[in-house]
Amino acid sequence: MPVLGPRALLATIALATTLTLTACDPAAEAEAPPAPPVATATVSAPASSTSPAGSGKHTLAEAATAGGLTKATGASAVSDVPVDPGEMRDGMHLVVADYNRAGQTSGRRILFVGVDSVPEDPNKRREHLWRGLIDYALQNGSTGTPTTAKPYQPGPFGGSLECLSLPESATTTDVICGWSDTNTAAVALFPHTTPADAARLFAAMRADLEH
Repeated sequence: MPVLGPRALLATIALATTLTLTACDPAAEAEAPPAPPVATATVSAPASSTSPAGSGKHTLAEAATAGGLTKATGASAVSDVPVDPGEMRDGMHLVVADYNRAGQTSGRRILFVGVDSVPEDPNKRREHLWRGLIDYALQNGSTGTPTTAKPYQPGPFGGSLECLSLPESATTTDVICGWSDTNTAAVALFPHTTPADAARLFAAMRADLEH
């Protein structure tokens, strides 16, 4: 290690003292760029894809397509109300429509019946629609005794969605599904399907029919 002369030693001591004072000087600290705040950004929670029952008033409206199905039109489309919807009051909307699966040109369609602004418990109105749709199904090609309804995922508006089957064979059946929420009730008949598939399709239809 080289030996410093007197002048070099003094210069080194002076430089070290200056650096030490600068490091302790508050003014020097103030001139330094401020560190970024630790928590200045907020992350928004993802919007919920479902609304719980009781989250507001909903309405029903016909849709040209519902859950990927195409609404039947023309002379062969349903033209009357095949299922008694129950008491209808001012401000209520009744939607009756049948829908074709992709590529369907003949055979029984998926029948939908729903009402909104229900004045009583919507579950009771759904039960009323269910009984009417079972009678309709048994008069129009369905056979068997209805099974017990089971709950499934209700879709974008919460509430309750259940399906029951009308056994025709060991594999496929006619299935009836129904939903109810704060003020709407609806049912649909799905020919030759399974309850799980019908429930998924009904929830997808609901996203286009209920607003």
